[in-house]
Amino acid sequence: MNNVFVYCELTEEKLVADVSQELLTKGRSLATELGVKLEALVIGHQISGIEKDIFPYGVDLVHMADSEHLWPFTSGAHAKVLISMLKQRQPQIAIFGATSNGRDVGPRVASALKCGLTADCTSLVIGNHEDKKANKVYENLLYQIRPAFGGNIIATIINPETKPQIATVREGVMKKEILDTEYQGEVQKFDVEGLFDEIDLAVKIIERHIEPPKVNIKGAQIIVAGGYGVGSDENFKLLFELADVLGGEVGASRAAVDSGFAPHERQIGQTGITVRPKLYIACGISGAVQHRAGMDESSQIISINTDPKAPINNIADYAIIGRVEDVLPKMIKYYKKNSK
Repeated sequence: MNNVFVYCELTEEKLVADVSQELLTKGRSLATELGVKLEALVIGHQISGIEKDIFPYGVDLVHMADSEHLWPFTSGAHAKVLISMLKQRQPQIAIFGATSNGRDVGPRVASALKCGLTADCTSLVIGNHEDKKANKVYENLLYQIRPAFGGNIIATIINPETKPQIATVREGVMKKEILDTEYQGEVQKFDVEGLFDEIDLAVKIIERHIEPPKVNIKGAQIIVAGGYGVGSDENFKLLFELADVLGGEVGASRAAVDSGFAPHERQIGQTGITVRPKLYIACGISGAVQHRAGMDESSQIISINTDPKAPINNIADYAIIGRVEDVLPKMIKYYKKNSK
């Protein structure tokens, strides 16, 4: 079939997860560029009607696997459905979210299909590749782009010899965008009767305790983020005060989290979350590639740093050279004074 395939995850409320909507948007652009169809697979129980939330992203075919064995998520059952589906449909590209579920089931699928997988991608692009040793040109490959070697380089990875080309993509790095609210595709029910072996259903969920997230940095339109250069817990409190008056959230670099200035759930970057707010104020953040991978899509960036040559200044719209403890109190004072 050689289409583009997206594995759609569901929230606890059985809604399409944000990361899957982002992947559907990207999948649509890839499929359009390749001149193929976009397919999606939804796995769960009592999910009738979920296609109405999928078609608007430009999906041509939605596969529905509905069974009591498929909810809540267990890796064995979901992997079995995915492996069977991908063998049947033979897409050239399959995309998973780099979530706990995607990171669990993706490698199982890749191993069973004997194909490559690139994890935690931050960009997906279609391109060609010339193998000069073999004197061979591969066309329309998926360039799977991600930070590597601890974030010190950005690597472009290809799987020219195996299909599907499988990638897991981090939440927040792709833009979520509805193509057409009236877009209509086709629904196909995937029959799982008799599909599972005893080993596939060996794990049963008896009881679950789900702790809701304490902060919602991903959805914040204004983020005040601090790095190791903030200097102390006391100075970090200024970030919370500024975020409070601006109506935003506080984020942190890995160095700040490692130093104990902020908890891990506020970490932004390669090993944290990816954000794209309207305003990102980077306080005492050097701007290493690991951090930039998680915030460089922000609409506007303000940097506050004592080092004029800090890498963060290269992507900042405005760079303020100064100490955080000197600059932030003035920002707080003047914003309070001039705001209604």
